[in-house]
Amino acid sequence: MAKELPSRNEDYSLWYNELVKKADLAEHSDVRGCMVIKPYGYSIWEKMQQALDKMFKDTGHTNAYFPLFVPKSLFEAEEQNAEGFAKECAIVTHYRLKSDPQNKGKLIVDPDAQLEEELVVRPTSEAIIWSTYKKWIQSYRDLPILVNQWANVVRWEMRTRLFLRTAEFLWQEGHTAHATADEAVKETVQMLDVYADFAENFLALPVVKGRKSEGEKFPGAVDTYCIEAMMQDGKALQAGTSHFLGQNFAKAFNVQFTSREGKLDYVWGTSWGVSTRLMGALIMAHSDDDGLVLPPKLAPIHVVIVPIFKTEDELNKISDKVQEISIALRKQGYSVKFDNRDTHKPGFKFAEWELKGVPVRLAIGPRDMENGTVEVARRDTKEKQVMKLDQVAIEIPKLLDDIQNNIYQRALSFRTSVTTKVETYEEFKKVLEEKGGFISAHWDGTQETEAAIKEETKATIRCIPLDAKEEAGTCMYSGKPSSKRVLFARAY
Repeated sequence: MAKELPSRNEDYSLWYNELVKKADLAEHSDVRGCMVIKPYGYSIWEKMQQALDKMFKDTGHTNAYFPLFVPKSLFEAEEQNAEGFAKECAIVTHYRLKSDPQNKGKLIVDPDAQLEEELVVRPTSEAIIWSTYKKWIQSYRDLPILVNQWANVVRWEMRTRLFLRTAEFLWQEGHTAHATADEAVKETVQMLDVYADFAENFLALPVVKGRKSEGEKFPGAVDTYCIEAMMQDGKALQAGTSHFLGQNFAKAFNVQFTSREGKLDYVWGTSWGVSTRLMGALIMAHSDDDGLVLPPKLAPIHVVIVPIFKTEDELNKISDKVQEISIALRKQGYSVKFDNRDTHKPGFKFAEWELKGVPVRLAIGPRDMENGTVEVARRDTKEKQVMKLDQVAIEIPKLLDDIQNNIYQRALSFRTSVTTKVETYEEFKKVLEEKGGFISAHWDGTQETEAAIKEETKATIRCIPLDAKEEAGTCMYSGKPSSKRVLFARAY
């Protein structure tokens, strides 16, 4: 089963694609560029949703829902945003089909059913939401608006990869409106901190918090903040973004309010989002050649119990003990799977649950029953130990906490090992080709230099780290003065 996976070292891309499919996470659909998220994969996404949704609500946000279709004129209102997404937009031009008179049983677009105005299938919702906010906001008393929506979006991708880049994907998008710039900036940074907290404490994924360069920021934003993560193949992945929109969308949609001082002003906005791309990050950051490695906080199944038996009587005795263990663990909030199928041998089950990344596996047979013990295997290190049956409900939660922390520390150690400081462009290109990872280098701050480096090396500025120290230096490419280092990498 897992042995059918290619090695990461031999073909990382193929390893990833095969793992997504063999671990029952997702598959390609009959619609080009779109995916089917299978139940096991969706269970992981649901756990992400639940954790994030609580964090959003704990910071004062509420959920709403806005239309999938955006009139083209609304979409065009904020020119930078419209231009930035223009090539990725799917468009609805007609509102019905009709029977094809030349081909019985087939349908054609009814030429008489052309829409007066085309509808954009949302690639993002700023336009439709800010046109709505115009109706909701009259005075400072109506602010702030702190809204999030869980939705699907469409960005027409020509080259797709499951979870990482698909034409349709799932995400959440927060859209907030504020009376002052300071309040909006604080919101932007707060949500970046929420994403970093989630990434590190749930995904077990260390991230760098930073600002995007002018060339990489969100179209229509004043500032884009991001969290950047490092995958095992030395490529970076943008794991979440939070945008300070200034008054750009408020001006585009004429969203004004009367301030406390009685003056008319434009509203200040933010937007922020993460998507099913996090599923890709989870897989690529932690998994190995035998399958998924899931952090316990996001694992659909925390503990799988495999009985070792020959007779029905042996299975019955084991089942009674497993029932006790399962009840004790479930009371503490852990999910337990008792794999008592008689259609597969234990070895097959071990490989299957290893492939699916279940954090802890228990194996129990007649001899274990006699000794009052159980064999415990942890997925992250593959270490095994013998545990007393009467200690399982106490020790397994501790073990799960240790696994969560170990997966994070392992990813942090890897990121540290592939983060390199360079001074010259030649050194930069050498590290990029031979080692990969994050490269910390001086940059002169110009889009011309940034574009030239991207054109020549396919590496981009992932972010300007928020904790970057002021440090006089010279740009590795142009030789012009630079005040701080930025992080470059090739990226997904």
